[in-house]
Amino acid sequence: MREYRYRVDRDGRIFHDGSEIVDPAVLRFFLLAMQQTEDRRYLVLCQGERNWFEAEDTPFVIQRARCEASGGELAAVDLYLAGDYREALDPSTLEGGGDFLYCRVRRGAFRARFGRLAVHALAPYLIDGSEGIGLVLRGVRYPIRPALGRG
Repeated sequence: MREYRYRVDRDGRIFHDGSEIVDPAVLRFFLLAMQQTEDRRYLVLCQGERNWFEAEDTPFVIQRARCEASGGELAAVDLYLAGDYREALDPSTLEGGGDFLYCRVRRGAFRARFGRLAVHALAPYLIDGSEGIGLVLRGVRYPIRPALGRG
């Protein structure tokens, strides 16, 4: 079985042998087919090939967030990852760790890190109160819990 190695940079761009992978269909396929092995490495199996992914903390990086407001409050947040892979934010999964904001994607299977542009889009809807920082979405306050580690 042939094996390939990919690197995911801080902004969620994927590289193979120094060249960036830019085909949206390939990027979406990688994100949808990715699995985590027992030893916590990231793997995509494709046509008899093993494609290994290395990332600083997670290969899932939210590159953009589209915030939809209604009546002055946040009504929905769509997250965009590599290849314009998109899914809705599950605000109950928000975590903060160090200088980063995270949430869960792919039905909670993977941790995703918000990139700089995505954080800037979400920032106007973050509130800081006696209970700590949170996000108010559809009138409900969701706390940003401390991140528990990699995963």
